[in-house]
Amino acid sequence: MPADLARPRTAADVRELVELACLAPSVHNTQPWIWQDQGDGLHLIADRSRLLAVEDPDGRELVISCGAALHHLQTAAASLGWSAAVERLPPGCDPDVLAVIRLTRAEPSPTARTDLALLRMRCTDRRRFTSWPLPAEHVENLAAGARVWGAHAEAVTDAVARFRVELLAGRAHALAEHNPYAADEQATWVGRDGTDGIPRAVLPTADGALPGSRFAVDDGDAAALVRHGDGVVVLGGDADEPSAWLRTGEALSALWLRATHAGLSVVPLSQPVEVAATRAELRDVLLGGRFVPHLLVRIGWQAIGRSDLPRTPRRPVEEVLRG
Repeated sequence: MPADLARPRTAADVRELVELACLAPSVHNTQPWIWQDQGDGLHLIADRSRLLAVEDPDGRELVISCGAALHHLQTAAASLGWSAAVERLPPGCDPDVLAVIRLTRAEPSPTARTDLALLRMRCTDRRRFTSWPLPAEHVENLAAGARVWGAHAEAVTDAVARFRVELLAGRAHALAEHNPYAADEQATWVGRDGTDGIPRAVLPTADGALPGSRFAVDDGDAAALVRHGDGVVVLGGDADEPSAWLRTGEALSALWLRATHAGLSVVPLSQPVEVAATRAELRDVLLGGRFVPHLLVRIGWQAIGRSDLPRTPRRPVEEVLRG
């Protein structure tokens, strides 16, 4: 066995992997995860202190966020010469232990250089998409890549189905807009400085103001999020519970990295799922009961490159990695 494959992992190895994993997207950039390096492996733990109690009382979006970080870690591990065996929601552990990852030395993946670049390049670009249409086959391919990770993913390409999504997005936005507690919760995370949350500099309004809509995209018209040539994918699972949410998060990360490689932007659209009435209609009418929706994502082209877009901050590794 070559010497490099025989070398045991070090604290520096774990730190590098966690640093890359934490580049994952999370709801309101809350970064709701803790990583703990223990004898049986690296534990991914849900940080409930970062739960959005009003918008996400069940923790669906928190766990999806952790699932995205889990996929980021697996991608980083394969690129850096590690085989990552993942046990999701291991029995006998605290329920907040979402996964245990056991690392062994391996050859780096053939796409290592590209994958590491994509991890560092991926970002949430909330600026308005162009009107250039996104071909349906592109959306279908992204959905197919997401399904590899154990989640359901359905591309919404039919005109009638897209119209229904528009109606549901608009209805969810209208219902949420009248909830002052949700607005107060958003205000604690959006438009703030520091190592978490969403800075005003990355918001799509020119002055970083926060009108009543979710991040003020398209002049507050939530239905406009899925108009024109945008692609829409519904992610979900067989149930509305943590093991399925975790898989949806992994699928979200896989879809996002694949879209980034294709030069596309991805923006999650969670409001239709956060509102119980629109979530049920998504499941029963749009999806015909085939699976439970956990998240919608819109995908499109940006006229301006990402290089000039400020990145959302990240918590120091020392805050999220425990020995």
